[in-house]
Amino acid sequence: MKVETGLFLVLFLFFVPVMVFYGIMTDWTEWVGILALGLCAGLGLMVGFYLYSTAKRVGDRPEDRVDGEIHENAGVIGKFAPWSWWPLVLGTAAAIGFLGIAVGFWVTYIGAGLCVIALVGWVYEYSRGDHAH
Repeated sequence: MKVETGLFLVLFLFFVPVMVFYGIMTDWTEWVGILALGLCAGLGLMVGFYLYSTAKRVGDRPEDRVDGEIHENAGVIGKFAPWSWWPLVLGTAAAIGFLGIAVGFWVTYIGAGLCVIALVGWVYEYSRGDHAH
């Protein structure tokens, strides 16, 4: 994960000076661009930090090593729910929440409530029903 960590930290190091330069060029009066560039820098920093901490915990993967072989990544990589409807419910709830920002703020509360229900359903999907363990 060293390459991925470096890429995202380079994004942070790119967007911070661009944000400062943009602020100087607009006399710090155009806040939307400054905020957007700052959020891009924050995104690069958060993802880079997450990848860095995960790399310390997991160690080198085969693709991080020069002598890594393809067969070393064979096997089960994760546990996924192939027939889950909860991602669709969560996406619809997020769309309703964002629609509430544009239409009326009270709709955002409905979207937030549906998001909580969808997240709980998705997290506990394997704890009940046909796939319960």
